[in-house]
Amino acid sequence: SVEDVLHFAEFGVVLMLFLVGLELEPRRLWNLRRPIFGWGTAQVISCALVLFGIGCALGVDWRVSLVASLGLALSSTAIALQVFGERNLLKTASGQAGFSILLFQDVAAIPILALLPLLAGSADHAPIAAADRAIEAAKIVGVIAGIILGGRLLLRPLLRWIARSNTPEIFTATALLLVVAIAALMQFVGLSMALGAFLAGVLLAESEYRRELETDIEPFKGLLLGLFFIAVGMTIDFGVVLAHPLLIAGLVLGFMAVKFVVIYLLAKAMDIPKVQRPVFTLLLAQGGEFAFVVFQAAGPQVLPAETTSLLIGAVALSMLVSPLLLVAIDRYVLARYREKPRTEMEEIAEQQDAKVLICGFGRYGQIVGRVLLSQGMGVTVLDHDPDTVEGLREFGFRVFYGDATRLDLLRIAGGGSAKVIVVAVDEIETSLYQLRDRGVEMAEREVFESSLRSARSVLESLGWPAHEAREAAMRFRSRNIKIAEASYPHYKDRAKLIAVAKEGRQQFEEQMAREREERRQRTQRDWGTDHNDDSSSEIAR
Repeated sequence: SVEDVLHFAEFGVVLMLFLVGLELEPRRLWNLRRPIFGWGTAQVISCALVLFGIGCALGVDWRVSLVASLGLALSSTAIALQVFGERNLLKTASGQAGFSILLFQDVAAIPILALLPLLAGSADHAPIAAADRAIEAAKIVGVIAGIILGGRLLLRPLLRWIARSNTPEIFTATALLLVVAIAALMQFVGLSMALGAFLAGVLLAESEYRRELETDIEPFKGLLLGLFFIAVGMTIDFGVVLAHPLLIAGLVLGFMAVKFVVIYLLAKAMDIPKVQRPVFTLLLAQGGEFAFVVFQAAGPQVLPAETTSLLIGAVALSMLVSPLLLVAIDRYVLARYREKPRTEMEEIAEQQDAKVLICGFGRYGQIVGRVLLSQGMGVTVLDHDPDTVEGLREFGFRVFYGDATRLDLLRIAGGGSAKVIVVAVDEIETSLYQLRDRGVEMAEREVFESSLRSARSVLESLGWPAHEAREAAMRFRSRNIKIAEASYPHYKDRAKLIAVAKEGRQQFEEQMAREREERRQRTQRDWGTDHNDDSSSEIAR
């Protein structure tokens, strides 16, 4: 049935709240405290108050007006962030302000959902014993406290133990089980599953496994969220919509116009450049996916079925027409967001500001990273060894657990915006040619240069002059690089690759043999000259 599909698809929203929680680490919240809690609160409250006042003025029941205004005050995080990201606008003033407001809206959806049972209770006027209320409150407090304590004490050791197995499927299954279990536990005590997922995300926001969790959960969120939108469309009563087309159109134009005016004034107060305000305002003026959740969760006790259908239809149509209006604004307003971003909004959850991304933080990657950090460079590090990650984080390094060979994880870690990506993974010999295929012009083998220096030291210890030892090492280095270059075109043909390598090695050994013979003859001539000089001196005496 439609209800079963919708109930299952709600896990898409649950996973979205989990991902939102993953981005709310305390440091990021502190850096964005003003735009998130200041402007975000102002947008939600101001839009909701104006819409609530208009609804009450039109004679709508206050409970219906309250739920409708709170739901319509929210915007589509999925659509807005997608537009900002596709246009590379997240680092502009409007993009960062928009992200902050959308982030607060996602958080604000949680207390809104928690408010709905209270409104339903006021509609039923059902007496509830004080003892029952105390028991329910104790259960809620106990479950939340248990989730917080368990998350602090157990989640990271559990994920570390699973990561050591180096089995991505088990890690993904554990991440999904974690979200579903906590969400189900919250639903058991009468709270929103989304609230439980959000708490789980916040608990792991400072974990080194945050990026890997985000990457593993993202595909399931996308699939389930898409199914959720389909299920919401299936619940729309098109008979009601077709029976009241003017009312639906009035709802869409009315709430979008109200939000457009309020948000435009907020954009002006935030000093967003004038040319950027129309697009910024439009992306936030549309309805959002959480409005569907709010209206569905309200139930018939608060919202009549026909009213729910009208509101869902209005929100869906607003999300449909917004891209068309955006095209018109692009064409006639030319909003290209060229202004410099505000310094107070430096960090964005979806982006990494670091200029350098280091993939692998072993012996080689650590040296590169420490040099950059000593010069004040921003560095993001990915490493797939949980023990390495845990140890480096204890020393204060910003290291995340994750498989750097996954393209989706690289994007989330900021690979698209990084100026330099340092590939410092093991077994560089097996990937050297693949890197060349992808346009990498500078490749350094981890122990090659240090091994050459050790070889020079050994030759000098055997009595070689320092300059000859250096020349021998440099000749070997040059020849080795030439062999690697000659082998590159044939690395996919193993037989040809072996033949080229053998030929190069034979030529190099023959050259070294000739040089050894020349050195022996030169030494004999020098010894003979010295011997003759000594004999002449004896005769003269």
